[in-house]
Amino acid sequence: MANFLPQFQSIKSSFNHIVLAVEDVSDLWPTIKKDFEGRLPFKKAFLNNKTRNPVLVEELPAEFILTTDARLRSRFPQEQSLFWFREPYATLVLVTCEDLDEFKNILKPRLKLIVQNDEREWFIVFVSKAPAHNDQATKMAKKVYAKLEVDFSSKKRERCCKLDIHGPDANFWHDLEAKIMECIRNTLDRRIQFYEEEIRKLSEQRFMPVWNFCNFFILKESLAFMFEVAHLHEDALREYDELELCYLETVNMAGKQRDFGGVERQDDQATLLDPGKKPLAQIVQDDCFREFEFRQYLFACQAKLLFKLSRPFEVASRGYSFIISFSKALALHESMLPFCMREVWVITACLALIDATSSHYEDGLAAADVEKEFYRVLGELYTLCRTKFMRLGYLVGYGSDIERSPVNSASLSMLPWPKPAVWPSLPPNASTEVLAKEKMILQESPRLKHFGIQRKPLPLEPSVLLREANRRRASLSAGNMYELLDGRPNVSDSSGLLSPMQKANTVSMSRTFSSPGNFDASIDRPMRLAEIFVAAEHALRKTISDEELCKCLSSVAEFEKKYLDLSKGAANNYHRSWWKRHGVVLDGEIAAVYHKHENYDLAANLYEKVCALYAGGGWENLLAEVLPHLAECQKILNDQAGYLSSCVKLLSLDKGLFLPKERQAFQSEVVRLAHSEMEHPVPLDVSSLITFSGNQGPPLELCDGDPGTLSVTLWSGFPDDITLESLSLTLTATNVTDEGAKAIKSSGAIVLKPGKNNIMVSLPPQKPGSYVLGVLTGQIGQLRFRSHSFSKGGPADTDDFMSFEKPTRPILKVAKPRSLVDLAAAVSSALLMNEPQWVGIIVKPIDYSLEGAVLHIDPGPGLRIEERHKIEIEKHEVVAQNVDSPSSNLSPVSSEVKQLSIEEGKIRLPDWTSNISSVLWISLQAVSDGLARGTPAGTAVSQRQSVVDGLRTIALRLDFGVSHNQTFKKTLAVHFTDPFHVTTRVADKCSDGTLLLQVILQSQVKASLSISDAWLDLQDGFAHAGKGDGRPVSRFFPLIVSSKSRAGILFGICLADAPAKDESMEDPVSILNIKYTISGDRNLGAHSPVAEELSGSDDDNAMPLTFRSALVLQRPVLDPCLAVGFLPLPSSGLRVGQLVTMKWRVERLKDSDKNVPSDNLDEVLYEVNVNSENWMVAGRKRGYASLSTKQGSRIVISILCLPLVAGYVRPPQLGLPNVDEANISCNPPGPHLICVLPPTLSSSYCVPA
Repeated sequence: MANFLPQFQSIKSSFNHIVLAVEDVSDLWPTIKKDFEGRLPFKKAFLNNKTRNPVLVEELPAEFILTTDARLRSRFPQEQSLFWFREPYATLVLVTCEDLDEFKNILKPRLKLIVQNDEREWFIVFVSKAPAHNDQATKMAKKVYAKLEVDFSSKKRERCCKLDIHGPDANFWHDLEAKIMECIRNTLDRRIQFYEEEIRKLSEQRFMPVWNFCNFFILKESLAFMFEVAHLHEDALREYDELELCYLETVNMAGKQRDFGGVERQDDQATLLDPGKKPLAQIVQDDCFREFEFRQYLFACQAKLLFKLSRPFEVASRGYSFIISFSKALALHESMLPFCMREVWVITACLALIDATSSHYEDGLAAADVEKEFYRVLGELYTLCRTKFMRLGYLVGYGSDIERSPVNSASLSMLPWPKPAVWPSLPPNASTEVLAKEKMILQESPRLKHFGIQRKPLPLEPSVLLREANRRRASLSAGNMYELLDGRPNVSDSSGLLSPMQKANTVSMSRTFSSPGNFDASIDRPMRLAEIFVAAEHALRKTISDEELCKCLSSVAEFEKKYLDLSKGAANNYHRSWWKRHGVVLDGEIAAVYHKHENYDLAANLYEKVCALYAGGGWENLLAEVLPHLAECQKILNDQAGYLSSCVKLLSLDKGLFLPKERQAFQSEVVRLAHSEMEHPVPLDVSSLITFSGNQGPPLELCDGDPGTLSVTLWSGFPDDITLESLSLTLTATNVTDEGAKAIKSSGAIVLKPGKNNIMVSLPPQKPGSYVLGVLTGQIGQLRFRSHSFSKGGPADTDDFMSFEKPTRPILKVAKPRSLVDLAAAVSSALLMNEPQWVGIIVKPIDYSLEGAVLHIDPGPGLRIEERHKIEIEKHEVVAQNVDSPSSNLSPVSSEVKQLSIEEGKIRLPDWTSNISSVLWISLQAVSDGLARGTPAGTAVSQRQSVVDGLRTIALRLDFGVSHNQTFKKTLAVHFTDPFHVTTRVADKCSDGTLLLQVILQSQVKASLSISDAWLDLQDGFAHAGKGDGRPVSRFFPLIVSSKSRAGILFGICLADAPAKDESMEDPVSILNIKYTISGDRNLGAHSPVAEELSGSDDDNAMPLTFRSALVLQRPVLDPCLAVGFLPLPSSGLRVGQLVTMKWRVERLKDSDKNVPSDNLDEVLYEVNVNSENWMVAGRKRGYASLSTKQGSRIVISILCLPLVAGYVRPPQLGLPNVDEANISCNPPGPHLICVLPPTLSSSYCVPA
C-alpha cells in the first residue's frame, strides 16, 4: 500500500466533498442539472458518527457526477477498495416515460439491471414532462409513476419520488434531500464498518514481524479523511489522535534503528500547520515514516480539524505541549542535527503557532475561563520563543546586550548549551570578524547602577561557554590550560563575560602551541571567546533558512528589536490571562530595554508596575534589583515625589540587601529633597520605615476630661540620625466607629536615632473609650510624611527590631464619666433662722487627687456669708451617731482645725486634703423678715410654716484636676427654722370670765433650748388677768426644752371691749416673746450663733436670743346664730336619670345683734357645692334667700338635681359664705354618702317573640 501514498496525498489535496452519482436513463440531466445543483450544499443534515449517534452538520458539500464521467470510470478495483471514501455515496436514477407499454417493455428491465447492485444506495427520480393543461398526459404520467412505485418501492423504504418539470412541488425538494441523506447515512455506516474491520485486522498484527505502519496509516487516515469530508470533524480528530499514539508506540519499539530526519534544508522551519509541505513519499523509511517530519504532519492534521471546529485555543494548548515534547526528542538526536537545530525549530514553531491561533481566534469565541487560559498559553509560547532567541543571541555575542535580570538569569542559566557532536570550527578568512568581536568585547563595560550600587552580575549561562565550546571540539590543546580558560584566573565565575583588564590581558598575551611529546603538534589550539562567537554565527547561518530570523541575528539593533517584540507579546498575553504577575515581570524586561535607550518615561511606568508586584508579594531580593532603576528614571524625569518614594522604599528593604554606604546615600537623597523647594509636595508614606507602638505594660488610664502624657516608642529604619521638625499621632477610638481620629502633637523637633526611640507626647483631654494609635504624621524639612504601621513593641534582641501587630493593642483608656468628687452638707437637721450659723460642706474625693482644687461658693437668695469670720477646715471622720444618746454627741472630725480665707467667693483647698475627705465650716446667716405664726391647737389643716420657706440653697463649683480641667457643680439645700413652733388652746374658763390660755412650745432643732423669760403682747379685745404684765401665770424659769420635746406656758387673759373693725386695718395679732439660749453642736445642727472668737463648741456665757411669734386669738362664740338642717329624701330612693329635690331648712336661733346695721339683714347668701361628675343641678347654685331677723324664723331652700352615676356618692352640700362657721349649727346634719340606683330597663326597642 505504500505505493499509493502519492496518489492518496493528491486525493486529499483535491477532494473535499461527497460524490453523488447520477444515472441519466432518459437524458434528463442537462434539463434539471441547474435546479439540482442549486440545492447544494445541503443544510442542517444529520449524519451518524462512528458510534452511530446522529450528529448535526450545518453544511454538507456535495457534487452530482454522471456515471458516464471519466472520474468514476477510470478507477481500478484495488483503488476503489483502498480509497472507498471518494466513491459515490448515493445514485440518483433519472427516468421519464409517457406510456405504460414502454415502461413495461423497455424502462422496467433496464432499471432492474441498474439497481441490481446491492452495494450501492440508489433511488429513482421520475420526471414528468406532461403540461399542466394536458389532462390526458398528466393522468398517464401518474399511472406510470404509480406502476414505478409498485415495482421498486416497498413498505420498508420509499425509493421513488416525482418531479414535475413544468411546476415542481415544494415538497419534492424536501423529499429529495431526505432520500439523499438516507442514502449517505447508509453508505457512510457501511464504509465505517469496512474501515474498522480492516483496521482491526492490521492492529492485531502490530507486534508481528509482518507489521507495516504505512498500510495501517493509509487505512486509518482514509477513515479520518472520510469523516473530515463528511464534516464529522470530531470523529476525524479522534482518529488522528489514535494514529499518533500508535505511531509513538511503533517508533519507541526497541530493536529497530530508524532515521530521525531533520537534516534537510528548511527542516529548521516547523511545519506544524502545513500538512502538505513535504510529500509523505519522501519521509517513508522501510515500513514507517521518519519521526521528525511525520509527527509534525500528524499535528498539522489535528490543528486543521481543530480550526474547522473553531477551537484555536485547543490548538495553542496542544501545540505548546507538542513543542515541549518534540523539543525533548530533538535533544535526544541533537548530535546528528545541524548546530542549534533545536533552538531554531522551537522559535519557528512558536511563532507559527502564535500567528495561526491569533488569526483564528476572536474575542468572545469561548467562555471567559477558556479565553484566559488561551492567552496564558500564548504567553507561554512567547516566553519559550523569547528564551530560545536569547540563547541564540548569546551564542553570537549579544550577551552583553541582554539584561542580566533575575527572570533572564533563571531562564538561561537552567537552559543547557547546544550539544553538537563537534562544536563549530572557525571558518577560514574570518579574522576580520574575530577582530570586530574582540573589539566589541573590549568596549563592553558594566553599566553602573544609580546610588553607586555594586552587585555581582547574574549569570546568563549554565556553565562557562568558553570551556563548554572547547570541550566539545574534536581536539584540545593540552599544553596551556590557562589559554583554555582564556586567561581568566577565576574559573568559578559563572559569567561568560570578562572585565576590561582581563580582556586586554587575554588579547595581548602570547599564545603557546606547545604540547607534550605524545600529542601531535598540529592539534588546534583552544578557541578564544570571540572566535567561538564567530564560529557559532557562521554555523547558525547554515542552519537557519528563515531570512527573517537571520535578519534578527544580524546585528544588535535587530536583535533588540525582535527581543522587545517577543517580550511585549508575552507580557500582553499574560496580562489578559490568569497569570498577570508573569506579565508584570516581563514588563520589567521591556522597561530595561527602554531604560537602556534612554526612553525613561516608558521605562518608569513599567518599572512602577514591577515594583508594585514585588512589594506586594514581599519579594525584597527582586525589588532590590529593580527599584534602583526606577529611582534613576524618576530622578532624570524630575519626578521628585516618585523619586522620594523610591528612596524611602529602598531604605525600607532588608539591611542585608545593601551596603551601609548605599543606605546612607538613600537617606542623603531623602534629606536633600525634603529640605529643597519641591514644586508639588505630597505626603510621603513611610509606613515600612518608621513604625511605632505604645510602651510595654498596661495602657495609660485617664478620667474623662483629664489631660496626660503619652509615652510612644518609635523604630527608625534610617541608617543615620534624622531630625523631625514636627510629629503628631492620631488616636482612634475602638468603641466608636463614626467618630474621626484625634491628633496629638509633639512640642518640638525630635531627633530619631537608628533603631528604638522613646518620645513623650502631651495628651489633651479625650472622650471616654479605649484608644489605639492610628497614623503617625510629621515633617522632615518641607516634606510631610505619614506612617500607618504599628510595631509590636515586645521585647526584641536589637534596637532596630520592627514588626507588625494585628490587632493593635490599646494604648489609652479613658474612663466613662463618673463621680470624681462629692460635695455634701455636714448636717441634715435645721439651723437657726436669722442667726449666724456654721454650715459644714464635706469635700470627698473619689479615687482622684484634688491637689490645687478651688471651691467657688455662691449663696442663694435669703442667705449671706459672714465674711468677718474665717473659714475653718478639718479632716472628716465618719462616726456612728445616735442623737438620743448624750455620749454620742461627739464631733466626727479630728481636733486639727485650720483656718482659710475666702476671696471673691473662692476658697483654695490645701494640698493635704487632696486625697482625704475634709469639712469646710462657713459662717452663713439665713434672713427672714416675717414673724413666726402660731396655730390653734387641734386645727385640721395646720398652718405651720412650710418647710420650703426655711430652705436656702448654696451653689458650689469645684475646679480641680491638672489644669483645673475638671469641674464639679452642686447645689446644696440647707434647712433653717425657728427654734419653736407655737400652738395655743384655751385650757379652762373660770367663773369670773377669766380664760386660761395654754401656749405649747414644740422644739424644732436638734439642740437643748433654755428659756429664761417669756411674755405675751395681747391684741385688741383681750386683756391680761392678774398683774397685767403679760408674764405667765407660773414662772418656772429657766425652762429647759430638749430636742424634739414640748413645753407649755399658761397665760391668764380675759375679754375686753373691742373697737369697731375698720376694713382698711389688718387683722389684729398677739405677739409671744421668748428669751432663750441654745446649747448645740454644729456637727449635729443648730447651735449658738457664731461669735468672733468662737471655734468648736458653744460657750456657756452665750448671749440670750429672742424669739417672737404671732398668735391670732379669736373671741369665743358661745351660742350659734343659725341652724341648717338637711331634710329627708323621698322614700322611693334615688335613681340615675330621675330628678330629685334636695331641701335644707335654715332657722334663726336668736335675734340679730342690735348694734349691727339693719341693711339687708333679711337676706342670707347661700351656695350649693356639688361634684359635676356625679350631679347635674337644674337651676341656680348660688343666691340670696329672705330670712327674718327675729328668733325662730325659718326658710326652706330647695334645689332640683339629677343623679348622673349609680352607687354611693356624696350629696350636694349647702353653705352660707357670709356667715362664720362658728355661728352655724348643723341640725340635723346632712348624710356623708347616699345611694343612687341604676336607671330602670327600657322596653322601647324590644320586639315580642
